Amino acid sequence: MRIIVGALVLLCATTLASAQDGGAPTSTAAKAQRAAKPGSPRAVYEAMTLAERVAIQSDLVWTGDLNGLPDGEFGERSITAVKAYQKRQGGKETGILNPQERSQLAAAAKARQESVGWRLVGDAATGARLGLPSKLVPRADKARTGSRWQSARAEVQVETWREAGTLAATFDHHKREAGRKVTYSVLRPSLFVIAGLQGLKAFYIRAQSLDEEVRGITILYDQAMEGIMAPIVVAMAGAFQPFPAGADGPRRRVEYASGVVVGAGEIVTDRAATEACQVITIAGVGHAERLAADKASGLALLRVYGVRGLAPLPLGAPARGGEVALVGIADPEKQAGGAAVSAVTARVQANAVESAVPGFAGAAAIDERGFAGVLTQRPAPAAAAAAPQLTLAPVDAVRGLLAAHGAAARAGHAGVEHAKSSVVRVICVRR
Repeated sequence: MRIIVGALVLLCATTLASAQDGGAPTSTAAKAQRAAKPGSPRAVYEAMTLAERVAIQSDLVWTGDLNGLPDGEFGERSITAVKAYQKRQGGKETGILNPQERSQLAAAAKARQESVGWRLVGDAATGARLGLPSKLVPRADKARTGSRWQSARAEVQVETWREAGTLAATFDHHKREAGRKVTYSVLRPSLFVIAGLQGLKAFYIRAQSLDEEVRGITILYDQAMEGIMAPIVVAMAGAFQPFPAGADGPRRRVEYASGVVVGAGEIVTDRAATEACQVITIAGVGHAERLAADKASGLALLRVYGVRGLAPLPLGAPARGGEVALVGIADPEKQAGGAAVSAVTARVQANAVESAVPGFAGAAAIDERGFAGVLTQRPAPAAAAAAPQLTLAPVDAVRGLLAAHGAAARAGHAGVEHAKSSVVRVICVRR
C-alpha cells in the first residue's frame, strides 16, 4: 500500500538526517566536492529561502508528486518530484520550475486543498494544532481523551488523543491494540509513527512527547480511498503540532538561531527558538529532531542522524560572571543574507546577559576557562513591548541535558576559534 511506503519516507524525512534528500556533508572537503553546480536544480533551490523550498514541497505533496514531509532539504527526491509534476503537465523534465510552472503548481495544490476543505484548527481537548480535510470529515465529536472528526458513514476518521507516561510505553500500547496489523513502525526519542491495517481500514498514527505527556493523532480510512487519502495523510502529518507555542508570545514563521555541537550528532540550542517548528534544519547539515526541551534552563537538545565530520565543543566550567565572548551566527538580515560565524563581547551578571545579536540565541559563551554556557531567550508576553530576556544557561545544565538522554559530554578547554568550528545555524520553520 502506498501509505505504508509513505510512512517510511515520512519518518525518514522527520527523524533522520537528510542524506536521502540532498545528503549531509561528512567533512569540509566532502561538502566542497558535493557543492551544487551553478545552474543545476540543486543550486537553483539552494538559492531560494527555506520558506520558499518548504512551500514548493508542500504543493508537491498536495499534487501527489512528493511523498514526504516538507523539510526544505531540496535534494534528489524533491527534484524527482518536480520532474514527475512536469512530466504529467507535458512539459520538459528539467527539475526546475519556471515561473509559469510554479504558479500552476501552487494553483493545483490550492484547488486540491479547497476540494477537501483543508483548514488548520486548534484542538481544545488536547491543546494540539492540526490540519483537517473538513469536507471529508464534517462530523465533530468528543473522543476519550481528545476530539474526533469523521465522515457521515465513517469512511474517514481522525482522532486526537493525549496520554500521561513515557513515549515507549505509549508506543507499545498503540502497537499492540487489538485488531491492528502493524506493517510499519518506528520509535524515536521524542516521537513515534505506526501504520498498518485495522480491519478494512488503513491507519496512520503519529505522536510526540513532552514533559511526561504524549499527544498524538490517529487517521483511519477505507482502503478504497487510498488514492484520495495518501497525499492528505502526508499533509496532515506535516501540519500536526502536538505542542504549539502558547503563552510564550508571537513567533516568526522562519526563525534563525545558533546551536552548539556537543556530541557526535547532538546540538544544544535555545528552547524558545525551536518551539512549534514544523521543520528544524541545521544549515549545511540537514534535518534535525528536537529530542528534549528544558523550561528551567531554556535549553533544547537537537539530534541529527548519519552525519560525520561535526566538531563537538568540549564542556568547560560555568561562567564566573563578567565578560564573555558569545560565538554564534547572526540573523541573515544582519549580515546581508550571509551565514558567517562571529564572536561578540557581552557581560554576564547572575546569568543575565546584557546584550546580544539577533540570531545569537543558542550561541556558545566562552570565557578564560572555556565553554561556559549557552545563550537563551525568554520571549516577552504577547501584550508586552519589551525585548526578550537574555540569560546564560550554565554549562552544567548542558551536561545534565546530555546525561538525561544518554549522550556523553566531552570535557576540555576550548577557545573562541575552536568554538567557531562547533557553532551551526538552526532554522525553524513554522506554520
